[in-house]
Amino acid sequence: QVQLVESGGGLVQPGGSLTLSCAASGNIFSINFMGWYRQAPGKQRDLVATIYSSGSTYYGDSVKGRFTLSRDSAKNTVYLQMNNLKPEDTAVYYCNLDYCSDRGCYDDYWGQGTQVTVSS
Repeated sequence: QVQLVESGGGLVQPGGSLTLSCAASGNIFSINFMGWYRQAPGKQRDLVATIYSSGSTYYGDSVKGRFTLSRDSAKNTVYLQMNNLKPEDTAVYYCNLDYCSDRGCYDDYWGQGTQVTVSS
């Protein structure tokens, strides 16, 4: 069984910063990619950023230059540093994991979500 523990959400003023973290634990042999999606009320869930096993990263267009995704491979943890936050960044942020265990490989494994609200 695999668990994703997310933390770091909250309320921040426009222009401020937050760091989200997501730690994966359990029966994990390897991680293919891990990252964050977000979903605002009434909108679809969109990719924010993801990091691949190679270490390369991919960012959604709306966050490029403002958000940075990093990882601690030894801890199976990713960190999303969010700078210059805007009201339109307000959403529930979900950690997403694609991994392999000794029982097989699994994609689209989701965390419970953490709320980020950008407001003055």
